[in-house]
Amino acid sequence: MDDRVRSADVEVLDDAEREELAALLRERRETDIAEAQRMAESLGVLLSSRSESTADDEHDPEGPTLSSEWSRLQALRSDAAHDIVAVDAALERLRIGTYGICARCGEPIGVDRLRARPTAELCIRCAVAVES
Repeated sequence: MDDRVRSADVEVLDDAEREELAALLRERRETDIAEAQRMAESLGVLLSSRSESTADDEHDPEGPTLSSEWSRLQALRSDAAHDIVAVDAALERLRIGTYGICARCGEPIGVDRLRARPTAELCIRCAVAVES
């Protein structure tokens, strides 16, 4: 048997892979937090612009309206917040030893999939089945 750990006959990540993915998740969390903060600051600036402006930006042909920009920034901020929740859940699975195990079938999630999508809870086969 190699240096991989077996849990309930399911091959999971070895220590080096686990540490690599934990570092990737921590880095992603920091990036998401910074992005959410930038979006919050941009929303504050936009809100200030909206309250100070008497212009009818809804009919301004020169660019996006304040309302559409508000919606765009809110969506980006929401995406970052959702990703932080997913990263935190992945870090918790890592902590309790279930990271890298498919939540649907209990089989290992391939390390290459986890490198590409470190918050993945499903193996590729189950993800395809759920999406179809």
